[in-house]
Amino acid sequence: MSLKVDYLKYTLQFRFEAGTSRGTLTEKSSYLIRLCDDEDPSVIGYGECGPLKGLSYDDRPDFEERLTQYCQEFNELDLQLFSWNIPIVLNQVISQQFPSILFGFETAMLDFLAGGRRIIHASDFTDGHRALPINGLIWMGSPAFMKQQIDEKLRAGYTTLKLKIGAIDFEQECDLLAMIRERFSPEQITLRVDANGAFQPDEAMAKLERLATYDLHSIEQPIRAGQPDLLTELCRNSPVPIALDEELIGQMEYVHKFRLLKKIQPQFIILKPSLLGGMRHCDEWIELAGRLNIGWWITSALESNIGLNAIAQYTAQFKHLIPQGLGTGQLYTNNFDSPLTIEHGQLHYHPGQPWDLSPLTIGSMQSR
Repeated sequence: MSLKVDYLKYTLQFRFEAGTSRGTLTEKSSYLIRLCDDEDPSVIGYGECGPLKGLSYDDRPDFEERLTQYCQEFNELDLQLFSWNIPIVLNQVISQQFPSILFGFETAMLDFLAGGRRIIHASDFTDGHRALPINGLIWMGSPAFMKQQIDEKLRAGYTTLKLKIGAIDFEQECDLLAMIRERFSPEQITLRVDANGAFQPDEAMAKLERLATYDLHSIEQPIRAGQPDLLTELCRNSPVPIALDEELIGQMEYVHKFRLLKKIQPQFIILKPSLLGGMRHCDEWIELAGRLNIGWWITSALESNIGLNAIAQYTAQFKHLIPQGLGTGQLYTNNFDSPLTIEHGQLHYHPGQPWDLSPLTIGSMQSR
């Protein structure tokens, strides 16, 4: 067996201008990993490295150069020495400073080992017998655009909505929350908001108190990451439960994860495998959250259906889930056709529906 890995840079095109507090997105680049035995290319494992501009720990100018280097070093390994122990292989080749590359290689290896069928964690989800509850994501934009998204999600059967806030006028955002609450009680519709760190320290508590009047489930990252003392105070006193998101990025050592959660004591943490270094690191966060009585849910981070599929299958290992953040597969005009569909606010996997990965032909991949 002679295993080889290569990659393709693939640009995903948004269906609309997706607004966040960090700016408006119209496209997003991913690096799609392909792993195969060059003596028998019929079995191919795919993974996705999807760093987010301005957010990912590995959003850096030399990203593609380092990805090329890691592909070359992987291709030079005698993997029999490692007996296919994936964590050992990853630690041997890839720096912890590149969490999205860790995730891409991890999922490509899992896919290859499982026969290259895009089934990395077989479960009742991949059998088509169980769906995953997800939230409907409302992107920032004009009040009219956000209201349109809200109406569409409600008609589609979502019972949990997550609104990105912090880019338009706060009063207008509150008006949108009030509009939902006038129509639906907390028992009918669960509301989450995501500030992406947009609140200033001197205004954060006042805004949290205002938001509490709309019976919110939680708010993600009200202030920017890197202010642990203030965030600890907010988590202790906020009338709205706080979920850490960006605060987790870059915390790659187990002891550092533990110290962060023990100090801040958030009500929830948000797990994004692409940003946190893959499933092994998410396992550590989940284990620590259980020890410290902290809730959690898993969210995709603008991956194509290749990455979303891996994250969804990882998520499906867990039972009794609250709505997860796995609804981003519908964002793009040029996503890959896959067995994943969203119906009535739930993510389904249809085993009889084929994948279409024709854009990832042998000729289009970059051998490194």
